[in-house]
Amino acid sequence: MDTTPLRRVALVTGANRGIGEAIARALATTGDHLVVVGARSLAAAETTATAIGSDAFGVQLDVTDASSVLAAVAEVERRAGRVDVLVNNAGGHYDSGTVASEVSDADALDALEVNLLGPWRMIAAVVPAMRANGWGRIVNVSSRSGTFSATWSDAPAYGVSKAALNMLTLQLASELRGTGVLVNACCPGWVRTEMGGAGADKSVEEGADTPVWLATLPDDGETGGFWGERQRIPW
Repeated sequence: MDTTPLRRVALVTGANRGIGEAIARALATTGDHLVVVGARSLAAAETTATAIGSDAFGVQLDVTDASSVLAAVAEVERRAGRVDVLVNNAGGHYDSGTVASEVSDADALDALEVNLLGPWRMIAAVVPAMRANGWGRIVNVSSRSGTFSATWSDAPAYGVSKAALNMLTLQLASELRGTGVLVNACCPGWVRTEMGGAGADKSVEEGADTPVWLATLPDDGETGGFWGERQRIPW
């Protein structure tokens, strides 16, 4: 049974820069969330958390390392009691300019490791407590490249891994329907980050808007959807 703490505990992966940092900062700014900054470097996580303020703290978290995931979640539970909100923002391997027939095993595995298995590990680590507490929000930061409706024939390993993340979102939402845990995926759009480049049309704050909205949905909010600019995107 959810006891509705004073502040929800929100863990954001890949949150030391870019969209992840903007998501963490926006959640902290609401005053309703104790934000945990997850990053591969503990120093980077702590630096970002200090800059965010509002009692935010950092944890070392590499989503491609199962032991790191379990240790990070255990640390959050030790320091904050539980994880109420998980934003799976960490991702990568944008193989733009590659064609599908030329993707190597190593590249395919790398994309799946960070964009699918990483979020899956995080989900497995936090869902049992969310289910027991009767409340949770899981946001998978995905991409239109992982849809059949709006993809482009570029970055094949990235697109396939994001398509798999979208399917995981659907599967998990179906499993958790009625438990109080809402699960959604979103596309932040083309954002001015290290991956998106300086020519992208959105700021990191604009890219963070939909993930933050999904992380703060009310109890009767949507689940099992794919979203961009707070509007549904066809799968």
